[in-house]
This record gives sequence, C-alpha cells and structure tokens, in this order.
Amino acid sequence: MVGNHGMSNGSATIEAEKENGEGVGNTRTKDLDSWLPMTANRSAKWYYSAFHNVTAMVGAGVLSLPHAMRYLGWGPGVVVLVLSWVITLYTLWQMVEMHEMVPGRRFDRYHELGQYAFGEKLGLWIVVPQQLIVEVGVDIVYMVTGGQSLQKFHDTVCKNCKSFGKSVWIIVFASAHFVLSQLPNFNSIVGVSVAAAVMSLSYSTIAWAASASQGQTDGISYSYQEPGHRITTPNLVFGIFTSLGDVAFAYAGHNVVLEIQATIPSTAERPSKIPMWRGVVVAYIVVAICYFPVALVGYWAFGNQVTDNILVALRHPSWLIAAANMMVVIHVIGSYQIYAMPVFDMLETVLVKKMHFPPGILLRLVTRSLYVAFTCFMAVTFPFFSDLLGFFGGFAFAPTTYFLPCIMWLAIYKPKTWSLSWITNWVCIILGVLLMLVSSIGGLRSIIKDASTYKFYQ
Repeated sequence: MVGNHGMSNGSATIEAEKENGEGVGNTRTKDLDSWLPMTANRSAKWYYSAFHNVTAMVGAGVLSLPHAMRYLGWGPGVVVLVLSWVITLYTLWQMVEMHEMVPGRRFDRYHELGQYAFGEKLGLWIVVPQQLIVEVGVDIVYMVTGGQSLQKFHDTVCKNCKSFGKSVWIIVFASAHFVLSQLPNFNSIVGVSVAAAVMSLSYSTIAWAASASQGQTDGISYSYQEPGHRITTPNLVFGIFTSLGDVAFAYAGHNVVLEIQATIPSTAERPSKIPMWRGVVVAYIVVAICYFPVALVGYWAFGNQVTDNILVALRHPSWLIAAANMMVVIHVIGSYQIYAMPVFDMLETVLVKKMHFPPGILLRLVTRSLYVAFTCFMAVTFPFFSDLLGFFGGFAFAPTTYFLPCIMWLAIYKPKTWSLSWITNWVCIILGVLLMLVSSIGGLRSIIKDASTYKFYQ
C-alpha cells in the first residue's frame, strides 16, 4: 500500500511538472505569436483586406501589360487577360476558404496550409522555397520599378539637370524602406497600403487616359514585326513566352492572402472568410478597372512600338507623366512592404525559435535592414525590368497563384473524379504548369540576352 501510494504521489508530481512545462511552453508560444508580424494583431477590418490585396496585386505588372499584348496580339491577348482574371479569382477563393477549414484552427501562413495538405516536411519543401522566390523576387523587381520611376520623374521635371544612372535612383528608393521596414505588422502598414492602393488606381487611369489622349502613333502596326526589321520565329516564340510571364506576374497576390486574412478577427458566428472575401471581391473589381483599360488602350495607342513600361513611352503632358511616375513610386513602396512582411515573419520565426535569438527591437532592426540591403543590391545588379517580370512571373507566381491552391484543394477535399470541382481544378493545374514552363523559358532567355549587352552598376 505504501509503495503504491508513493508511486501515486510520484506520478502526480510528474504529471504536474508535465502540465506546468506545457503551460510554460504555451505561454512562450503565445508571447512569440503576439510579437511576430502575422499574428501580433487580429483586429483588421474587411476594407483592410481590400487595400492590402489591391496593393499586392496591382503594381509593376500593370505597366507591362501593353507590352505583353504586343506579342500576344488582340485576340489571344484579351483571352489570356480574361482567363487569368477568372482563374486567379477562383484560386484566391480557394485560399480564403481553406484558411479555417479545420474547426478551431487557422492557417495563418501559406506554408502552414501546405504542411496540412502535404505533410509537415514535404509541405515546407513545396511551399516555402516558392513563396520566398515570389516574395523576394517581387521586392527586387519593385526596387527596380521604384528606381526607374524616380529616374523618369527627375528627368521629366528637371530636363536641364544633371542625369543620374538607374542604380543611384534604386538606392534612393531603397532608403525609404530602411525606415518603413521597421513597422511591426500588417495592421501597422495599413496607412501605407491605403496610399498605395489609391496611387495604383490613379496612375493606371493616367496611363490609359494619356495614351488615349495622345492617340495612335505614326506608322502604328499591330503585326508581330519589330520596328525597323522582321522578327525571327525564335524571337517571336520567346516573346510570347515572356509575355505570358508578364501576365502571370500581374495577377499575383496569393502568396500573401493567408497572411492578410490572419489579421482579421474570426468567430464561430462570423468566420474571417466572410470579411476577407468581401475585400477580395472589391480588390478584383479594382484590378479589372486598372488592368483591362491599360492593356487594351496602351496597345491600341502604341501597337508593336510599345515599351516594357507604358509610362516610359508617354511623352506629354510632362507634368501628368511626372505625377504618374511619382504615384508608381508611392505604390511600389507599399507593395514592397506587403511582400516583405511574410519574409520578415519567416526570418524572425527561425531566428527566435530555431536559433534562440531573443525577440526585440535589435533583432528586428538588424534582420529587416539586411533584407532591404540585399534586395537593393540585387536590383542594382540585375535591373532588367520586363525580363524579371517574365521570369519571376513564370517560375514563381504561376505555381503559387495558378495551380498550387488547386493541388491543395484536391489533396484536402478529395472531390469525386470527373465532378465539376475535380475537372475545374485539373484544368487550372494543366494551364498553370504550361504557363510556368513557357514563361520561365522566355524570361530567362531575355535576361541572358539583355545581360550580354548591359553595362552593370551604371
């Protein structure tokens, strides 16, 4: 009896210690969650979702759409634009629905959903590399876009001033992010996001309105022939491939949608998917208002002479073009922060959980500043605007935007073979894989071609 009683006391002590340890662990986890960018604040409104999604989607990509039309042509170009809008809206709806598909659990990060669909280790290896390529790649492209637009603004406003190379303007653009990157989470950058969303709608309107006002350029042609000489078949094929990547880049935003939804409060009576979807619908209406007029009117005005950035092609009125370029700068400042925030979350999670750095201001200052410096360096080194869009659009955006949500949907919900859901998802997967392959090839080829004649660090 005594022995049993002793064992009973020992077991009780062990259980108490175990419970105490779990309590401490849970407390630490909650403390860390309250510090990390994605889970620190869950008080966002539905219109925060709209602003963040517009800022994430409408960006550098819209300016390249007329150039994409230059290789795709009227018929195929319109079909690709509309089909991409429909497919990406569908896959975005899937992401919103899957955020809370398990009762009592929220998938606050893209890789957490991947882990649930494919397993703990495989999910990480499938999602994290692609998500990082997307988010870091976009931030590099936005560094280039911001520097290019600042340069255009300076040259337009001060025609007699000394001209500086693009690298200088990229560094000037990066300087703002050393400050803004210290904002702790999504809700803290909502003001930046609102300004960016308004700017995106404004400069998109200026881009197509100014193109329409200028009218068609002299000697305009909508054939596939390049100005001055006949285009070869390989150049035409690779141009089409790159253009498909440009379109894929334009319809992006899925990589941060779960992270945006994580900031919205959720209850059993009103799950977060309701306000989130409301914001997404508003965002996609804005996307259509921005994209289709810019692509179609820009191509109508310039034909096969259109440049890879429609604002660069516009000449007058100079004050309006300068204003539009400054709007682009403000917008991509916000877009950069939207795509950087999940990266900050990943870096800070690894540093605190795996490498046991203490969470705090110093860790955040050093980590985020190094990230901004890295993306600035890469932008200065590889400032091939349209080629970067094509390559990253195909290699990274196509999987995470066009078909990875469909694969996860099939893995989790397992719809009946040959049902409407099954067929729809497989069509999206096949189109997405083809888009990934051809646009990656086109973008990479263009980067190699331009790099062979480009003078670095100008």
